Amino acid sequence: MTGPTVLDSTSRSPSECGLEIRRMTRDEVPIAVDWAGKEGWNPGINDSDVFYHADPQGFFLALEEGKPVGVCSAVVYQRQFAFFGLFIVRPDCRGRGIGLQLTRAAMNYVGDCNCGLDGVVAMQSRYAQFGYHLAYRNIRFEGEGDGQLHQNVVPLHTLPFDRVAECDLRHFSVARHDFLRRWLVQPGASAFGYVDDARLAGYGVLRPCRVGYKIGPLFAEDDRIADALFQSLCSQNHGASVFLDVPEPNTKAMDLARRYGMRPCFETARMYTQKTPDFQVDQVYGVTTFELG
Repeated sequence: MTGPTVLDSTSRSPSECGLEIRRMTRDEVPIAVDWAGKEGWNPGINDSDVFYHADPQGFFLALEEGKPVGVCSAVVYQRQFAFFGLFIVRPDCRGRGIGLQLTRAAMNYVGDCNCGLDGVVAMQSRYAQFGYHLAYRNIRFEGEGDGQLHQNVVPLHTLPFDRVAECDLRHFSVARHDFLRRWLVQPGASAFGYVDDARLAGYGVLRPCRVGYKIGPLFAEDDRIADALFQSLCSQNHGASVFLDVPEPNTKAMDLARRYGMRPCFETARMYTQKTPDFQVDQVYGVTTFELG
């Protein structure tokens, strides 16, 4: 894989004069997360740290005269799958080609990986110009959340990490150990697994966000297990709002959200540059995160 495109005076058009694109440092990732908050995407409290360590080379910053004007991420997993996210151009700088240059830098880094994204619906045609094709929609549901711990549900930290990673791999297209090691133990989060006859049949994470909590992932082998995990996670929300991002093709997941009175409040287009990965979407009751897949 090659590094990001860094523009100089010989490669810029007049509208791009003064534009530099480079990788973010760890201390700059909060810029992207803060902007995501201003866009209404409700990022997690700990997203900056967890996201960065998933792939420290995968975060890009556009600068004009030393000031941030655009951000995006392109996190590469196992050198075979990537996920594009956090794509934001500062509102007063839009319409000048900055987003185009950021996307080119990210795609240059991704190389020939199959790359996915969860994009806002209005941007589908723009992403299609970069070779992305629509796989399905994800629907974000919001509700109050309520529940109690189920007898088969145990704290995830009491289980060997390898068992959790194996379960995760059945529901995500590639292994993502570096990401999981931080995601599962982030401050303020609750992580539970459903154990059935010594088998980990599903797991879920509830993480604190700027508004309420998000459940993600929520992976389960059937609706009964998903319901037990959902209730167990909601028992830890301290009365705050709960959000669940559901793949629309999983009708049982859509039914679960509605069963608990949750309301659709946002949607994304899940798109890929190559074929849709072979994972069990009918067992994905909650997407891990729109930013990293």
